[in-house]
Amino acid sequence: QVKLEESGGGLVPPGGSQRLSCTTSPNVLKSTTMAWFRHIAWENYELVATKGRVFINTLKSKKGRFTVMESAERGTLYLQMDDLKPAATGRYHCNSLSSPRFAWGPGAQVTVAS
Repeated sequence: QVKLEESGGGLVPPGGSQRLSCTTSPNVLKSTTMAWFRHIAWENYELVATKGRVFINTLKSKKGRFTVMESAERGTLYLQMDDLKPAATGRYHCNSLSSPRFAWGPGAQVTVAS
């Protein structure tokens, strides 16, 4: 079973930066297009970004700037978050971009507040 574990969350002032990490098996990153999601409610997740692409809802809501990077050899996916706005507050998860998705990890809570 694929295990996903996010880390790096915290309290960030508006305009600040944060980098989240997602660790999993290197084989998963080499064979699966991964993405970052933000948990909305219950089992609903908003697609935030994948490598080379930020999704329209994230752009429209102007939460900040998001960049996805990965180190397949280390089995780690990153979400670099810059110029963060309070609207970016939430719990962020990594998972497969397309269905079927893996079991969700615990996520990393990011709170943007002064």
